[in-house]
Amino acid sequence: MESLSVYHGAISRETCEVRLCEAGRDGSYLIRDSESVPGAYCLCVLCNGFVYTYRLQRDTAGSWAAETAPGQNKRLFRQVKNLISAFEKPDQGIAVPLLYPVTVQKPC
Repeated sequence: MESLSVYHGAISRETCEVRLCEAGRDGSYLIRDSESVPGAYCLCVLCNGFVYTYRLQRDTAGSWAAETAPGQNKRLFRQVKNLISAFEKPDQGIAVPLLYPVTVQKPC
């Protein structure tokens, strides 16, 4: 996960919301550590001024899945970057497609 530019680590939900609102465009997204589920991650995306959060978890076989809207088929991905690519398309069970990555600013 650390190799992804959109992975912000153990930031709080509040910090996440600030970063996404500063980005200011529907479809802005980032990934952070889950505060409530150890070992899980959160895919957070801005839509109409709200931040929607989807838990990302890895199964015992090593595949990644996102918790999406009820009624959507669970899709498994070998890598998180593949999951992100899939969710860049409309109608994938999340509020809005992933359009604008909010990347971590590395210190100089």
